[in-house]
Amino acid sequence: MQLFAKFLLAATAVQAHYTFPRLVVNGKAVEDKDWSATRKTKNAESKTGIENPTSGDIRCYQASNAANIATVPAGSTIHYISTQQVNHPGPTQYYLAKVPSGASLTSWDGSGAVWFKVGTTMPTVDASKQMTWPAQNEYKTANATIPAATPDGEYLLRVEHIALHMAMQANKAQFYLACTQVKITGGGSGSPGPLVSLPGAYKSTDPGILVDLNKIAQAPDTYQPPGPAVWKG
Repeated sequence: MQLFAKFLLAATAVQAHYTFPRLVVNGKAVEDKDWSATRKTKNAESKTGIENPTSGDIRCYQASNAANIATVPAGSTIHYISTQQVNHPGPTQYYLAKVPSGASLTSWDGSGAVWFKVGTTMPTVDASKQMTWPAQNEYKTANATIPAATPDGEYLLRVEHIALHMAMQANKAQFYLACTQVKITGGGSGSPGPLVSLPGAYKSTDPGILVDLNKIAQAPDTYQPPGPAVWKG
């Protein structure tokens, strides 16, 4: 009985975790199968998150590059399909990194100060004092918009959900993420920024990573998402 209880607990823990294997653009999945243009992550089977935000895995958590490139029009709405319910409290964030001249999208590693943020989410509290986050408990991530001013070209698109249910302790926030190889079309002449490095943009002590959700529930507008400001174009 004790062994069964341990097994049940372990199974529940796995079910509470998730991966993001397919990109959706304007309501349509642009990958015909999992990990087609999205780079397969190291947790594709285990579903475990990253707890150290200074780890090299915080960039794309990838086990391998992808074979394909997804086309994403500038100005489009995006989200990712999740393998499980995104049931933990915390923000969803999106970043882009433009492939340098002369590099290949299907092999570029995204190193350097090349990443800019294009989306983040904030919590809300209802009349019953219950705090929720956009797309919490859904089988998808929250929506974001690719700014219309984003220049055309090839990019890595990075999605990240930060689970904060244990974030009162250092290095106990959990990062679930993936990177997709995309070609942005129909864009503009914007100058995206600020540009940051991953790893480098986060510290374990950032107020959006080491956080007491009980305090945030009293004043949800005080939550500070980690990383740079959102570039809106």
